[in-house]
Amino acid sequence: MNFLAHCYLSCSNEDMLIGNIITDFTNKRQADAYTGEIQKGIELHRKIDNYTDKHSASLELRSLLRKRHGKYASVVVDLVWDYFLCQNWSLYSGATLRDFADSIYPIVLKNKDSLPNNLKGRINNMISDDFLLAYKNKDRMLRSLQWMDNRVKYPSNFVGAINDIEENEDLTQTLFITFFQDLVNYVEIECGC
Repeated sequence: MNFLAHCYLSCSNEDMLIGNIITDFTNKRQADAYTGEIQKGIELHRKIDNYTDKHSASLELRSLLRKRHGKYASVVVDLVWDYFLCQNWSLYSGATLRDFADSIYPIVLKNKDSLPNNLKGRINNMISDDFLLAYKNKDRMLRSLQWMDNRVKYPSNFVGAINDIEENEDLTQTLFITFFQDLVNYVEIECGC
């Protein structure tokens, strides 16, 4: 899962939210330096990623994506899941997607001193780019995918994820609905939230 899902699955706990956001920007030693609820957020992020990677819907989607994306198929799964979370947001939240994102950004800025340096230096730009809604529609998603294609050194064809969605929209929608409800249930059990 990507940022939006990790924020949504943070049990309405600000420190867990920060932990959930920073995990991909920390190595093990840096992550271990955090304590309390931030540490729990880091652990939750890892559990969510592990659960997502092993879920049958993710495995099926990854298999479908492998021919176009090769070794990056698992990365594309996470991006596609965030796209479908945006498309189905009203099933999971009473707040609008816009209101949810706008409630998260001040929390992140308020906790800027807790962010690792490699995130702290770019968080203002990420927020001004509305990073939580990077996959809210195909146009926004295309911009993000183009940026990612330019960032990796091996051929990735991240932009091809748009074609994957269009070619398999009904199947992927069905897979997502099953997967995400399972993930929500898993997090509720793990966190008691």
